[in-house]
Amino acid sequence: MMIARWHFQAVFGQKEEAIRLSKEWDEQIGAQTDLDMDTARMLTGSVGARESEVQIEFQISGLGELQEFFDKIAGIKMHAEWGKRMSEVIVSGSTHWQVFRVLD
Repeated sequence: MMIARWHFQAVFGQKEEAIRLSKEWDEQIGAQTDLDMDTARMLTGSVGARESEVQIEFQISGLGELQEFFDKIAGIKMHAEWGKRMSEVIVSGSTHWQVFRVLD
């Protein structure tokens, strides 16, 4: 098993809207993928991390599943529309993915 994390920084004063849009994505777009959205978790910065940091993590079986996920969301029209709204509340260039192997 692996954990894939999507990171972004919220624009100052827009973190709650970014979180709301992320939850909307889970319900409307993520539900159209093969990922188990019930296992997804959202984290925000607290101590020793930027307060504007938001991470969303998903359990995946391997990199192939992540690639299938990317391929699937690329074909969902709603995802492109959501991305335009999300771009107004996150810092441009702050998004990135990290993938971790679960050892336990």
